[in-house]
Amino acid sequence: MGCNCCNQTIDDHSKKEKARFRIYLPASISLVMIIVGVLLGHFGLFDTKIVAFVWYLIAYLPVGFPVLKEAVESTMHRDFFNEFTLMSIATIGAFCIGEYPEGVAVMLFYSIGELFQARAVGKAERNIRALLDVRPETATVYRDGIPVKTHPRQVCVGETIEVKVGERVPLDGHMIDEQAFFNTAALTGESVPRTIRKGEEVWAGMIVTDRVVRIQVDKPYDQSALSRILTLVQEATERKAPVELFIRKFARIYTPIVTGLAVLIVLVPFVWSLFAADFTFVWSDWFYRSLVFLVISCPCALVVSIPLGYFGGIGAASRAGILFKGSNYLDGITKINTVVFDKTGTLTNGTFEVQQVQGLSRGDEQQLLQWIGSAEQQSNHPIARAIARYVEAEGVALLPVTRATEIAGFGLRATIAEREVLVGNLLLLVREGITVPEQLQAISETIVACAVDGEYRGYLLVSDSPKTDALQAIEDLQSLNIANIQILSGDKQTIVTTLANRLGVAQAYGNLLPEDKVKHIEQLKADPNNRIAFVGDGINDAPVLALSHIGIAMGGLGSDAAIETADIVLQTDQPSRIATAIRIGRMTRRIVWQNIGLAFAVKFIVLLLGAGGIATLWEAVFADVGVALLAILNAIRIQRKEF
Repeated sequence: MGCNCCNQTIDDHSKKEKARFRIYLPASISLVMIIVGVLLGHFGLFDTKIVAFVWYLIAYLPVGFPVLKEAVESTMHRDFFNEFTLMSIATIGAFCIGEYPEGVAVMLFYSIGELFQARAVGKAERNIRALLDVRPETATVYRDGIPVKTHPRQVCVGETIEVKVGERVPLDGHMIDEQAFFNTAALTGESVPRTIRKGEEVWAGMIVTDRVVRIQVDKPYDQSALSRILTLVQEATERKAPVELFIRKFARIYTPIVTGLAVLIVLVPFVWSLFAADFTFVWSDWFYRSLVFLVISCPCALVVSIPLGYFGGIGAASRAGILFKGSNYLDGITKINTVVFDKTGTLTNGTFEVQQVQGLSRGDEQQLLQWIGSAEQQSNHPIARAIARYVEAEGVALLPVTRATEIAGFGLRATIAEREVLVGNLLLLVREGITVPEQLQAISETIVACAVDGEYRGYLLVSDSPKTDALQAIEDLQSLNIANIQILSGDKQTIVTTLANRLGVAQAYGNLLPEDKVKHIEQLKADPNNRIAFVGDGINDAPVLALSHIGIAMGGLGSDAAIETADIVLQTDQPSRIATAIRIGRMTRRIVWQNIGLAFAVKFIVLLLGAGGIATLWEAVFADVGVALLAILNAIRIQRKEF
């Protein structure tokens, strides 16, 4: 008995192969027929002109009919001047004067150019969709008390889903269990993971960190922010770069002008012949020159290659884990000279690590780690787990705990080896009447203090650590001549300053509320020379992302609001990708202007040669479709480059 999944895969592959065959078949037929036709004509094997006409007409129809159809439909919608109309007139005219191979060649090369474009666009679209579609493919939903795995789209509001440790919550809902810890740094901007209790909201995108939880679904799949993001990206091509918008406007003016000039190429010599007896007007010669002029004037290289250049840049960026929501942002990032970072979850991991162990005297560190590690070994709190990882890495042996009691908001009391151990914040020790060194009050980072039998024994310094590529991100931006780099954060100023010094950032501001960040960006924007990119990840960053010239959000764990508001999303959560995005933007812009220069230079030269009767339709084909092909190949070059 065969496997249905395998059979389905084979069927899908077969369908794709058939679809690909149908796409390439028309151009293949025309290409073979034009090559054979030219050889037959060269050796004089066409008996009559009618045989050659029929042969090339058959070769023309597979590639010419779609263009003729587009020309007719455009004309019916009163769009008279476009590349379809120009090519239709030129190729029909070529057939009228007996230049059959040239007429077929124009349509054939245009068709090949379209295939190149479709292939490049398809690759870019696949890259973008692969980048975006990070939503969980399955959800475990309880039906009649039995867990069933299904697509989140099939889960109804009111049903109960189960999410395991390390999994991303697939749907919005509220907690059914008593409590659990969730990684919410990306959603709230807080470095401390949140405890969510029974009845409280759980958002899609949160990650469960300590236990299996059950959640009652409040919103359907299609109303999730991630689904809306996918729609935004599919519409990203509607957001055009200034160069694209200019070329579109230019083409609307340029096309009717060159059409009028093509008419004048025939009309002016004819009128001149009426008044100059020594001038002989040959209709076929001047009509041929007019056709050459028309073919050259087609704006294919511009209207095809320029959008493709930007779309190729978007595709290349997606392959690097960067989502541009439109080519206007790809163009805009090249002008950025000021980059402002949020701290937690953007430049830091948003997770705790033990940074320092301070006992009463040198040599007490191992004993201190043993007391604190033993007391915290049963706790699932993120700080306790950070301590457990550190203790294990240091090879410290843990002691058995006889009794442990949690003191909400302060820490815990434990009995270890018949001794009373207090582990928690400084307020816990003060509350218990234990004297602590005054200098500890000045420490801004998170402190886990310890007392044994009523005596202070030392503390651990726990803080959020910088991302592994945070320093590289700053250095890369500086190498791109972006000198104005700043950090804004709601954390204490001392914490922010410490991080800034570690990364080599001169300007860092702490103790900021979301509205303070907005005011800061407004002050920067007051200087028209500043082009600002803000990089953030939390809901509280959304207003600043919207206010900046370019908003960049962390997409791996970033909040839905931040991702929706941002213009660029870093799906890998790596700040070093900002420099990569700028490099891709600059290369894309360089390629676009290369294509513009190539198209205008070649067209101008061949237009003059065509009007003078020097260039033939073959040169015209190169100047139009050939240049378009070169421009397309240049545009897709960015998709093959590693950044």
